[in-house]
Amino acid sequence: MPNNYRLAKVSSLLKKEITLILQNDLENDLIRDHFVNISKVDLSVDLQHCKIYITSTAKESVRKEIVENLNKVKSSIRHNLGKRIEMRRVPDIIFKDDIVLDKGLSVLKILDELKNKNQINNVEGKDANI
Repeated sequence: MPNNYRLAKVSSLLKKEITLILQNDLENDLIRDHFVNISKVDLSVDLQHCKIYITSTAKESVRKEIVENLNKVKSSIRHNLGKRIEMRRVPDIIFKDDIVLDKGLSVLKILDELKNKNQINNVEGKDANI
């Protein structure tokens, strides 16, 4: 049975340290010019593999390019992690675009449109009753 507390602690530490590496150590203009945030760190039970989900305020095409650039420099990020944290083995990392935020915003937009249509229909219905 995996130790969920340990996974949570290591995930939190990785998220914190990778965020610092992205902000301070990486010399990539694309990442520095756009607000890049780590939304989720998915760590395997054996602590060997790590998926890091990235969100950004940039357009979808730029976000994909940011993720590609991060995956290209993941070995140097992993090397910096090894210097910063004391682990037996630093996990292999892969960066992914987190589209959950976009999906959530599109659902909220649809709900807002439905609410506006409902309010318009209610106003028209009251006018017809007068």
